Amino acid sequence: MNKFQILVVEDDAPVRNLITTTLRANNYRFITAGSGESAVSETASHNPDIILLDLGLPDIDGVEVIRRIRSWSNVPIIVISARSEDSDKIDALDAGADDYLTKPFSVDELLARLRVTQRRIALMQSIGNEQAIYQNGALKIDYSAGCAWMGEEELRMTPMEYKLLCLLARNTGRVLTHKFILQNVWGSSWENDVGTLRVFMATLRKKLETAPGSPQYIQTHIGVGYRMQKVE
Repeated sequence: MNKFQILVVEDDAPVRNLITTTLRANNYRFITAGSGESAVSETASHNPDIILLDLGLPDIDGVEVIRRIRSWSNVPIIVISARSEDSDKIDALDAGADDYLTKPFSVDELLARLRVTQRRIALMQSIGNEQAIYQNGALKIDYSAGCAWMGEEELRMTPMEYKLLCLLARNTGRVLTHKFILQNVWGSSWENDVGTLRVFMATLRKKLETAPGSPQYIQTHIGVGYRMQKVE
């Protein structure tokens, strides 16, 4: 049995059954909730490792559920929703969701998102164990020294590029919205600053990627933001 326990928050019985059947077949432990209030309660009571959350709940909106849970927990939250507009994704991610899967979805994609999240959990735990060293493929960051390397070569970065790299690295596997990045790196979230972010991201990619046109490390989510991918 998989040691990870997943909380499935879904009020639609057929969809909930599809998810739980998939989890059971792949040896995940799980509990379920059919409303926002019960989702918050189950999270507090059972401390799940991952939450799969529908946004269209019968009592409170899923984005509000994310905000409530984020006030005291960093548990990874993967949204599974029929809302497919960029604005809906951005609202959920800005509230603290880690990933967003749009209905209808394939079982294989759901399992892949879970594996990515599990790797992120393991990576964050290993970073804690190694105290101040981040390792992802050939990329290595020594947080205490304020330096980064690609293989044996030290990366020459501006202070802003380094802050951006560290933010992405500390959230490996998680989609970070433009607003989240701007607030955490620049201290602002003006829409006209997104162009500046794109410029810095382009220069950072040139230093990380052997083929910037086919990035291995930093994935773009068009209209939403960026994600640092786990590199094997």
